[in-house]
Amino acid sequence: MADKFRTEKDTLGQVKVPAAAYWGAQTQRAVENFPISGLRAHPALIRAMVCVKAAAARANAGLGKLDKKPAKAIEEACREVLGGKLLDQWVVDVYQAGAGTSFNMNTNEVLANRANEILGLPLGSYKPVHPNDHVNMSQSTNDTFPTAMQVAAVRQGAAVAEAAECLADALAAKGQAFDAVAKSGRTHLQDAVPVRLGQEFMAWSLAVHRGAERLLAALDECKELPLGGSAAGTGLNTHPDFAAAAVEQLSEMADLELVPAEDLRQAMQSMAPMGAASAALRALALELIRISSDIRLLASGPRTGLAEIRLPAVQPGSSIMPGKVNPSLAECLGMAAMQVVGNDAAVALAVQAGQLELNVFMPLMAHNVLSSMEILANAMTAFTVRCVRGIEADEERCRAYFESSVGLATLLNEHIGYAKAAEVAKESVKTGKTLRELILEKGLMSKAELAKALDPKRVTEPNGPRQP
Repeated sequence: MADKFRTEKDTLGQVKVPAAAYWGAQTQRAVENFPISGLRAHPALIRAMVCVKAAAARANAGLGKLDKKPAKAIEEACREVLGGKLLDQWVVDVYQAGAGTSFNMNTNEVLANRANEILGLPLGSYKPVHPNDHVNMSQSTNDTFPTAMQVAAVRQGAAVAEAAECLADALAAKGQAFDAVAKSGRTHLQDAVPVRLGQEFMAWSLAVHRGAERLLAALDECKELPLGGSAAGTGLNTHPDFAAAAVEQLSEMADLELVPAEDLRQAMQSMAPMGAASAALRALALELIRISSDIRLLASGPRTGLAEIRLPAVQPGSSIMPGKVNPSLAECLGMAAMQVVGNDAAVALAVQAGQLELNVFMPLMAHNVLSSMEILANAMTAFTVRCVRGIEADEERCRAYFESSVGLATLLNEHIGYAKAAEVAKESVKTGKTLRELILEKGLMSKAELAKALDPKRVTEPNGPRQP
């Protein structure tokens, strides 16, 4: 039994740590203190924090604060983690002590133990590399955690924007394919003036594209980092050039254009950049909920719904109704997007809860923003590949709706007047006859005049195509 554990000591006393663990006493206390959700830090956050530690080690060594031997060992340990090793050693629950102190110490201890191991020393020795004195040199949780959180968001957010642009492109491709398909528009879920199916898809495409643009603009705010602020934004215990040097090294490691914050105190007090990123995710999610719901409506049927489009059949839709096929990918996207909206509510509460020099609710922000990014990117990709690219139009059905819609009456206002058009529309609803049939029966317009008035291209683009 004794061989299964090693005894470590921190400022509170002795702690038993699993013998093979790369974490140490403070991480072990956190594991025991916070058995909350079973959820662990997002891999993107781990990698970002490890980049921060490597950048700090380089900067401190370059500034003469850290000896080259431990600095080199810390860097090597960081490279191993970034290469995929030891990721299972980050064991602290996402709901933990405020500000992410437990996560920061988990990182410090794992890297210190691996660095010492590289130097030929056993786990738990902490010489010559100590978690606090060397891995955490010139740092505090208070500046490293928001730095890692923002870097992770920028890197993870790029995948969301890419997935959104792929979806926008797929919708635009369908917009071009369906450009000539005339149908009835609908407002208030009632018949309205005609539109083309392609126009609907092109509008959805632009909405998704704009959502990606808003997200990238918000993520630009996250590139201004508080690293070097130390405990309260004053840079206590750091070299005067540490902030600039560390951010420069971090930019190289993360392959991002990062800059030190204009005011380190402000950057540590305010979590507005993460709030902006979360809000942009929420805005995109709301558009995706709307669009996926519209696609479900247009695909409803196949006999008793709108059935203007056909979605690819990806799985059986019922455990009891044979032959039923559901809009599964659209439903999945809607659920993922709804979760993003819920995550944003938690982030918003956390962002406003900062007090004085620090916001202690950063772990909640990191978990929710990175989770939102992951599920939204994955859901959009699945929706694009397995649904949108395979959508087909039922052109005959769309044309029938175009012809039977009482919304066509609006097009006749300038020809027969509003009152007469309304009268014909009511009769159409009552008798089931189309407006075209009634107009010709009553001799209100000639066949040629009516054909011109109801030309699908003209009535759906009366002022000609918009110039880009």
